[in-house]
Amino acid sequence: MKTVLLAPLDPVHDNAVKLLKRRLDEAGYQALTMPPGTTVEEVVEKALAVHPAAILVSRTLGYKVAETLGQLVDLAEASGLRETTRLGVGGMAITKETGAELGFDGTFVGALNIKEVIAFIEGRQGVLEEDHSAQVQRPKPDVVAGHTYAWKDRKIEALLDTITDQILDWTKGKTSDGIQRALIRTEMLEAGVAHRASPQSPVRQRLLEKYLSFCDAEIQAAYQEGKLPSGVRPLDQAEIDRLPERLAGGHFEFQPLRHVGDKPLFFAQYGTGCPVMDVVHIKTTEAWGADGVLHFDPSWGAQREGLLQGHLTHEHDGTILTLENLSFIRQHMEAPTLWNVRGHRGLNTPETQVLAHAAGADLLKINIPYGGTAGGTDPERLTVDGVFALRLAAQYGLPFDIPGNDELSGVPPHKTFAGLLIMMMLGLKLGARPIPKPLLCYSPHMTIYGHMDDNMVDMNVAKLAVWQEIVDTPVWPGEPVGFMTHTPDRVQSAVTTANHAALAASMGVSAMTFASSDEAYSKGPISVPARVDTLRAVRESLRFLGSAHFQPTPAAQRMQAQLHLGITAVLEKIAQRGDFVASIYEGLLGDQEDGLYPGRTGRGTVRAE
Repeated sequence: MKTVLLAPLDPVHDNAVKLLKRRLDEAGYQALTMPPGTTVEEVVEKALAVHPAAILVSRTLGYKVAETLGQLVDLAEASGLRETTRLGVGGMAITKETGAELGFDGTFVGALNIKEVIAFIEGRQGVLEEDHSAQVQRPKPDVVAGHTYAWKDRKIEALLDTITDQILDWTKGKTSDGIQRALIRTEMLEAGVAHRASPQSPVRQRLLEKYLSFCDAEIQAAYQEGKLPSGVRPLDQAEIDRLPERLAGGHFEFQPLRHVGDKPLFFAQYGTGCPVMDVVHIKTTEAWGADGVLHFDPSWGAQREGLLQGHLTHEHDGTILTLENLSFIRQHMEAPTLWNVRGHRGLNTPETQVLAHAAGADLLKINIPYGGTAGGTDPERLTVDGVFALRLAAQYGLPFDIPGNDELSGVPPHKTFAGLLIMMMLGLKLGARPIPKPLLCYSPHMTIYGHMDDNMVDMNVAKLAVWQEIVDTPVWPGEPVGFMTHTPDRVQSAVTTANHAALAASMGVSAMTFASSDEAYSKGPISVPARVDTLRAVRESLRFLGSAHFQPTPAAQRMQAQLHLGITAVLEKIAQRGDFVASIYEGLLGDQEDGLYPGRTGRGTVRAE
């Protein structure tokens, strides 16, 4: 056991020394402390008696800093201590420059970093490089770990079993252009000819011609004539080549946003339109403690038959889905960072899963009821494509999340949750691992019916707690938490995100998604400082909360019971109807009064295989 001598070179202040002693004792060191007002002569005398591996001194007061610390260094040199003992200094009055100028072996500024202190005591050089190695070796977290998917509500389980059997039976023998493109993309990947830069071989030419036969004229023109959609241009090679230089020296020690425990995991959404800018935002979120990121594509991409190719940038929100863009973004992430690619709501849902998997995604995103209504895609088309996409998720072994963002249209949560549960059971039957994503938001339904007039806690607690009494599943509030509570005030926006994050964390969720503090109003590029606003606010909120929990009030319990009854009633109607697609068209999962309409894109495009 190594001995470390701790001494406050202040007349009264020794709180930092007491804290450091506790942390070093916990790490297995013998930490000896000296009282406030200790002189440098007494420190050296004590060190000669106990032979410590290191002496760590603190200085809070600013007067005579250089004189006092310089005396310690000189006496340590004269006594021969420097041959066996390292000298370290820290405290409010200390800067890196001061410590180096005075001859200390190590200088510590800012909040206590016990790993850095231990590395100093052990005489390890290159702390930053070592910490970066530790970052690379950090295991990739698992959102679904610890959950069995065992059903607790047997009535709901039986209803879902009936509904999903009907869906799987209805989709048998049906296909679409989207499915055919996914199959061709898979062939191209297996043949090594999927990238734009792939050699122009007969195999690539044949498969590409076949692929384009299932695409819209606009996508065909991009491949055949180089005519890109409005607002889209290729990235210059110089823009791509400059990125590694700009990221150089940016290694960091990962510090999670969580104060305690391994969950929840935190995800930031990105989609600036430019892959280079996306990487900058991703590296920022990684450095500030996010566990993962979500790729958002332009909404118009979901309404086209076919995906583009190459490194492309886009002047509006959403980064274009191409194999090159996705691969470029993935290669610049830290290895443990979880990556989710959105592809749940449009005509390219199956193909998006293929490209995301090929580029290294860890999670997929699929929700038929939302995509078939608020997402704008025809329910019949997305049901066929969505089931195929779920089979891909199972084949790839990738969990898929199910966003509940149809609440933003005005759909009451019990209808949204019924749709999430149907998707859950579908995924489980096909061998996939689903993650429902109830939305913690100030939705139109909450506004109109006054469910959050008094507070935003009770309903959100009810929305999370109801899942715990239905099924043992991971729950991931998103996308993002606090939706529709944000304003153009960045402080307010960061605070409301942090409040929702703390509430969700106290309810034991597995993960959550948050936005930057300017995302609700920017109408343009999302700024990096605004991302840091939210990350810092969430960290402080979780530090404040720690292991404490919110307890459901009687009002929250009543809301939870009403939600449970409402979910069951919706599933009963869909099971009785006997036709899932018709149920969406007829508004059983959200109707015109709720602000929801069946999607129209892709109508009439489902055909027999």
